[in-house]
Amino acid sequence: MMIQAMFFLFILTGGGTTNPDFHDSQDSNIVSSWTTDFSSGDSGMFEPDYPELGMAPLPPEAIDPIQIRPEYFHRIHETAQDVKVDASYECSYQSVLNMLHFKGNNDKYITSRPVLDYRHLTWIFIEMRIYAILDVREADQMFVSYIWVYLRWDNEHIHWDPDQFCGQDHILIPTKNLWMPDLTIEEMTEQDKASPSPNLNIGYHGWVEFRNDQVVVSTCKMEVYRFPFDIQSCKISFKSIMHSDNELRLFYHTNDSELTEQSRQTIQTQYEWIFLNMTVHEKTVNHFGFNQTVIVYTITMKRRSVLYIANFLLPVLFFLCLDFASFLLSDTGGEKVGFKVTVLLAVTVMQLILNDILPPSSDKIPLIAIYCIGIFTLMMLSLLETILVMYLIGKDQKSTDKTEENQKMNENPEDKRSPLVGCFTGIKKLIHSASVKDTAKEDQSFPKEGGSSPHTEVSLVMEKAYEELGEMRKSKSLFSSSTEDEKPGYWTRVAEKINKVFTIFYIIAVILFLSVLFTVWNIDGI
Repeated sequence: MMIQAMFFLFILTGGGTTNPDFHDSQDSNIVSSWTTDFSSGDSGMFEPDYPELGMAPLPPEAIDPIQIRPEYFHRIHETAQDVKVDASYECSYQSVLNMLHFKGNNDKYITSRPVLDYRHLTWIFIEMRIYAILDVREADQMFVSYIWVYLRWDNEHIHWDPDQFCGQDHILIPTKNLWMPDLTIEEMTEQDKASPSPNLNIGYHGWVEFRNDQVVVSTCKMEVYRFPFDIQSCKISFKSIMHSDNELRLFYHTNDSELTEQSRQTIQTQYEWIFLNMTVHEKTVNHFGFNQTVIVYTITMKRRSVLYIANFLLPVLFFLCLDFASFLLSDTGGEKVGFKVTVLLAVTVMQLILNDILPPSSDKIPLIAIYCIGIFTLMMLSLLETILVMYLIGKDQKSTDKTEENQKMNENPEDKRSPLVGCFTGIKKLIHSASVKDTAKEDQSFPKEGGSSPHTEVSLVMEKAYEELGEMRKSKSLFSSSTEDEKPGYWTRVAEKINKVFTIFYIIAVILFLSVLFTVWNIDGI
């Protein structure tokens, strides 16, 4: 049986039993086939026929991948353990590490820049992609993002020939065993709580690669003048902490459009923002007496303004419409003032909410704040105008009440008469009494037919005058009352004129204010 297995192995390997490339391809194919069958297929249909492997390292040609099922892994493992294969030392990772003298903490690889001559520059290629926009805090001027960072640099101490090590062109080693550039992000205010990537990828030509993903909480100067229609640009700047340009130099991928497209394909979530583009440029800074290269990535994004329009701008505009509707209410009662005060308080609450959103250190007053202040001012003027009109109407009402009291007194002449009417009434009574006495005497002494007394004529004249004065007094009262009924008071007429003029002014002012404001809001680059 053993002879048959060895002969079978000899045929498959073409006469050799230790081909490392063949081993690697076998391992990868087996893993991929296991993964495929683990995720699909029915594992209980049949039991596969296991081949007689002998000393062969599980060649894929001898195993049907469809027959590989998870419940049979233990049998495959037991079979593989029985296989005795002579592995070549040159094909192991340890052979490369030993050749490079990676034994423990080698100072040559850790303590200093990886150059053979200190005058050599260490060039570091850097590339960043944004994976998610997590938060933008306007009040705190903070930008929270999740980024991927790729670094690559040359280590002059590392080099090997892949042909001498079975084609191995790269290996992975822990980051603690090799020098890494001391790069930092200038704008970062909080250290990432997640652990960095633990490994470095080393190529046979000396290139060292490092890939890492991290959450960056960085400062970002917010321009909220056009909030909520604003466009923000936040920067993430990479530089070395200790090395100058004479020791370490950064370079980057210069195609901004390609960089933007890659980030647009990578980004998964954008919070309330729309990612527009990402650009990169280089600058040189001089801090603490030496020059340093800084690679600056600028992320440009636009706010999704629909939510703010629905929850803030439109409600304030609706409050303004309610203030317009209050002009239809009567000015004589107190309901109009109460209604306007309620609407004014509602706008005040919206301003308090806005105060929690916008940063206090803005260079210019945001347009949305001007929007709220302008509407608040117009509503306040409307309230003051209503109070003035009500005051004038109330003042005229007092005058009307006094007129009505006088009219009631004139309608009852027995209660109060003028002095002239009283005088005529007294004279009439005296003449009448005297006329009666004289007539009685004349009738007793000198009776005459068809004659009249002088006192009687005077009495008739006085009665006629009295009647004419009464008619004049009644005519005056009727004329006065009719005049008061047909024409309002003076202050009421003034209040009506003020109300009409202010309404026209109010409508024109609101239209002009909103037109100018929304025009400025829609202009790009303000």
